Amino acid sequence: METKLLDLKGVEIGKFDLPEVIFSVKPDPYFLHEVMKYYLANKHRGTACTKTRSEISGGGKKPWKQKGTGRARAGSTRSPIWRKGGVVFGPKPRSFRQYLPIQKLRQALIEALSARAADGAVLVMENLALEAPKTSSLNALHKGLNAKSVLFVTDKMDKNFKIASRNRAEFGWCLANNLNAYEAMRSERLVFTTAALKLLTDSVTTMSMPHKSNAHQAAKEAK
Repeated sequence: METKLLDLKGVEIGKFDLPEVIFSVKPDPYFLHEVMKYYLANKHRGTACTKTRSEISGGGKKPWKQKGTGRARAGSTRSPIWRKGGVVFGPKPRSFRQYLPIQKLRQALIEALSARAADGAVLVMENLALEAPKTSSLNALHKGLNAKSVLFVTDKMDKNFKIASRNRAEFGWCLANNLNAYEAMRSERLVFTTAALKLLTDSVTTMSMPHKSNAHQAAKEAK
């Protein structure tokens, strides 16, 4: 699969062959949905909190006597049916965290990248090295990409690019080692540096290699 190779001004200067081990896998939408729910759940802070009638101050005195007033019986002004009373079954701080095997997360990243490449959202640049840390130096690149959100993936972040992109709300960046399926799916464009693609390909190839036990390795060395 081929994609565009861009320069720092967003102009196409050639074509780039994307590695098939990452960008030629058939994605499973149900599997990707499961993984997206995992990432979104783990971003959920779970800090919502309401008070029950036992946690609200006041209300210790009976509002009026039990009988003879013609009004309904009441034992506390902090009853849930009273204004400013407690909340019944309200939210309490809790963890929404989910767990998935790391093998699933790695496979989800590959399938997400394959899906984005099939949509034409994956682009490649030689590097992100800017001559000066100025936001104006990214104007041409922003115009050439023509996207509301762009994620730049690199092996190491250039300091000038990091400073220059601060005032570009539509520009984000991450290291190739930290890329995950959620980040790959949420941006309109994915721009990889050639070094980041090589690093990502090497890591995927290493993960797919069969693991050899110590006993098997020792027997092989003995021969």
